[in-house]
Amino acid sequence: MIFCSTLFLVSCTAEPSTSPVPSESGLRPCPNSPNCVASDAQDEQHQIAPLTFSIPAAEAWQLLHEQVAKLPRTIVVTEKPGYLHVECRSKLFGFVDDLEFQLRAEQGLIAVRSAARTGYYDFGANRQRVEALRAALLAAQDSP
Repeated sequence: MIFCSTLFLVSCTAEPSTSPVPSESGLRPCPNSPNCVASDAQDEQHQIAPLTFSIPAAEAWQLLHEQVAKLPRTIVVTEKPGYLHVECRSKLFGFVDDLEFQLRAEQGLIAVRSAARTGYYDFGANRQRVEALRAALLAAQDSP
């Protein structure tokens, strides 16, 4: 009973985010809550390294699409040249996280933002998702 009450409070303490839209300066900043990570963030709580690549940008972007397609319970919401937004749903309760990517070919990186749409805590799920994706991309780049 206490777990269910806590879960309800956690999931209802923040407003749903609006549809993510990248700006010319980058992806949207994280809210003050600890349920978001972004490579553009300046604070330690939200900061995560961007995805880097040593292969041509077009190949890296295609590889990212392939790896994102392998993520469970994930659907593509917006796909534009150099921008990708997907929704990832949690297995148990179906909570939605927004996962965004912005290709910055001239810098040799892909900016990333992953944030829970509702609630306050994500128990590290967004950071874990990005790091697992990073590992999969590195492994895919290294394979012949």
